[in-house]
Amino acid sequence: MKLRFAASLAMLLAASPACAQAPAVKAGAPKLLIVISVDQFSAALFDAYRPHFTGGLRRMADGVAFANGFQAHAGTQTCPGHAAIMTGGHPARTGVIANYWYDFAVQRGDKRIYCAEDESVAGSNSEDVSVSATHLRVPTLGDLMKQTWPTSRVIAVTGKDRTAATMGGRNPDQRWWWQGSRFVQNNAVAPAPVMAQVNGAVAKAIAEARPPLAPPAFCAGKDKSYALPDGGSVGTYRFQRNAGDAAAFGDGPERDAATLAAAAALVRAMQLGRRNTPDLLAIGLSATDLVGHQFGPGGMEMCLQLASLDKDLRDFFALLDEDGVDYAVVLTADHGSLDLPERLRVQGVADAARLDPAVTPAAIGTEIARRLQLTTPIFVGDWYLNGNVPQERRPEVLALARQLLSNQPQVHSVYTKAEIAAHPMPTSARPESWSVLDRLRASFDARRSADLAVIYKPNISTSAVAGHGSLWDYDRKVPILFWRHGIAAESRAESAMTVDIMPTLASLIGMVVPVGSVDGECLDVTAGVANNCR
Repeated sequence: MKLRFAASLAMLLAASPACAQAPAVKAGAPKLLIVISVDQFSAALFDAYRPHFTGGLRRMADGVAFANGFQAHAGTQTCPGHAAIMTGGHPARTGVIANYWYDFAVQRGDKRIYCAEDESVAGSNSEDVSVSATHLRVPTLGDLMKQTWPTSRVIAVTGKDRTAATMGGRNPDQRWWWQGSRFVQNNAVAPAPVMAQVNGAVAKAIAEARPPLAPPAFCAGKDKSYALPDGGSVGTYRFQRNAGDAAAFGDGPERDAATLAAAAALVRAMQLGRRNTPDLLAIGLSATDLVGHQFGPGGMEMCLQLASLDKDLRDFFALLDEDGVDYAVVLTADHGSLDLPERLRVQGVADAARLDPAVTPAAIGTEIARRLQLTTPIFVGDWYLNGNVPQERRPEVLALARQLLSNQPQVHSVYTKAEIAAHPMPTSARPESWSVLDRLRASFDARRSADLAVIYKPNISTSAVAGHGSLWDYDRKVPILFWRHGIAAESRAESAMTVDIMPTLASLIGMVVPVGSVDGECLDVTAGVANNCR
């Protein structure tokens, strides 16, 4: 599905309503800030495909491009990454330390907490959630904009509910995410009428069969298949699907195209960027992550996905240009990824391997229970001590767990909560120099973090096919790309962090960020114009 339906829908919309008076924004500032997160778009992917981009990703690459960007923290997952982008805070500040954590004090049988739920809502559980940004302990860029300029609008349109919550913040005007076969919302604000039209267009697109995508010439070398340990294989899928197959629609490039179409329709319907106060549009594009998990980032599938995304972003920006919207955009990612070990070994990464089942929390916990005569499970999730483990036995359990894990060849290091808490927060603006403990500390929350942090060695995959979540640079490094009309192209070699994005955008519109309230710092992204950070 292409963005063409967004333009046709948007043409149906009425003119902008009358606008209330509000404090003026900084002179010369953009009237619309757009934050785009491409889920699992690693710096390695950006570098590999940069010469082949000709559309929207080429436009972003030709702005101010920090190719050496970092999600500096450990726990490189969707929720903490998006929270860092929109708040300027590391997970230790935002409280969003993972996609899931455990809280044994919560008053329900399910002790697992989803990062984007409000567990106080009756009936909510970690699998069937009441979507909310309640776990964010600090405001997002949009929250602060609405405090500064009450007439500013904040819109989030994303491919995942947790992305909508962490990018949209606590009080968005519209917050939509993809669910099953359509976009949904649950916030108290009445839905924008145009979204019914968007969902109608999506339904029509799903009803039509999709032929296999034709690979561009630069994808040719990736047309290979790899056997997996479970007897299956990955590669080379071309995203063909039958008519009515909503699941296949949502698992590939069409999901991103629909998300951008919805965003474009909302820009026109709500006349974003047309008032005397700035608006914010947060877009979460999830297909790159879905493709990466299913097929790995190094195959034909990812090549087709990025080629499609490049075109869809081109069409999205063209619509904004046609309307004359004065906008500035940043594109980044919530985390990177590690390819499947089977492909990495062919490429010469000799130490690439899948995690030995003997090193999992279940296996280590079973051995601890046998030796100490305790009841299993000892651990739940990623190294949380089960609530049934007696308090007086916990030091003994953790000591034995460290001993067992330290003897495993795939384990790099093991730290307890006490050790991480005692380590000072890293302050260096060069995240590539951060130690393992620095990275862990930036992700640490005394209430929400696990009892143990078990660090596997580089290139050890914990996913069924391919994935992310480690503190190694292939998961931490992401592009950070800024663009605005008239900006001079500039590739920056110095490192930057995603927590720098929020204060940088705030500086563009003249919004004051209180000293000490964020972990990032303003980046000069004017490229030849007066420094925006002054």
